Amino acid sequence: MKIMFLGDVMGRAGRRAICENLPRLRTEWRLDFIVINGENATSGMGLSGAHAKTLLDAGADCITLGDHAFDQKDMLQFIEQEPRVIRPLNFSKAAPGKGARLFAARNGRKVLVTQVLGQVFMKRPFDDPFSAIEPVLKTHPLGGQAAAVLVDVHCEATSEKMALGHYCDGRASLVVGTHTHVPTADAMVLPKGTGYLTDAGMCGDYHSVIGMQKDEPLRRFITGMPKERFTPATGEATLSGVYVETDDRTGKTVRIAMVRDGGLLQTAAP
Repeated sequence: MKIMFLGDVMGRAGRRAICENLPRLRTEWRLDFIVINGENATSGMGLSGAHAKTLLDAGADCITLGDHAFDQKDMLQFIEQEPRVIRPLNFSKAAPGKGARLFAARNGRKVLVTQVLGQVFMKRPFDDPFSAIEPVLKTHPLGGQAAAVLVDVHCEATSEKMALGHYCDGRASLVVGTHTHVPTADAMVLPKGTGYLTDAGMCGDYHSVIGMQKDEPLRRFITGMPKERFTPATGEATLSGVYVETDDRTGKTVRIAMVRDGGLLQTAAP
């Protein structure tokens, strides 16, 4: 199976890049399934129902969220109506929506998508991601009903992402980090067959400070004083993420490649 995961969509620039380029990427890479992290797609803070629909209509098969999952209040209702949007497993026991779900890929095979939030350096004390994901992996053994298993690890610390990657090794097709908006260069296949990337990066304007227009972040770093709200940068966006090919029998990854399409970063080839 051929799967692509694209990192945090950042504001209008990221949405525009997804809409303009996702159909081409599906054709060029001959993709069976596409997952997008959309938690910053609306003004850099959360995802509205309307913008979720925009990303799904562009060709996303599933959208994951993150710590800003419900910053846009209409997502509280929208996620109950749209099963293709996944919130973190360990966000809150009272949160609407699901943290894991099986989807049908274009080739008819089933893909499990799930997401956990990290605890290290995060503003809120979320539940333990290791104990949250364990029953999901046990219920959906790789190569069984789930032909592929994708885990989005949304957290700050690279060490925590790496630990979760090793924890899931052999039980997931892909473990990919999100949240920092900075793409890492460590795509690898772990010893037991799980594809891994510490952070997918963002789908947004990299002529920025992690997707935000530069002036206000620079002012705050230099003076320690806020003056204006952060606003997403609006220049040409780079689509950043990861591509994996999985074995049809075992669900394990046989090929992994970083995706950098357009904008300031180098363009990847299928």
